[in-house]
Amino acid sequence: HNITCHQGVYIAVTGPNLETKAEYNYLRIIGGDAVGMSTVPEVIVANHMSIPVFAISVLTDEGFPDVLEPVSLEEILVTAKAAEPKMTKILSSLISTL
Repeated sequence: HNITCHQGVYIAVTGPNLETKAEYNYLRIIGGDAVGMSTVPEVIVANHMSIPVFAISVLTDEGFPDVLEPVSLEEILVTAKAAEPKMTKILSSLISTL
């Protein structure tokens, strides 16, 4: 489907908040490639219930500390909404293989 996917280390933080430049720097130093407030709590609960888990995330803000600019919740929501068709294709393809 010509969709770019990346693999890496996902770091979970408590929210709701947007990270500062210092936080992004720290998270990169400790090996993080992406940061988010969701996914991990759900995976932990599923794991405790012995439920198999598959997780996929949409990155809505690049968060490069050296070029960090303020981002609004509205911008994040627009980016997430724009990713919806690609996510639908990915999940439809995955489900068809099950």
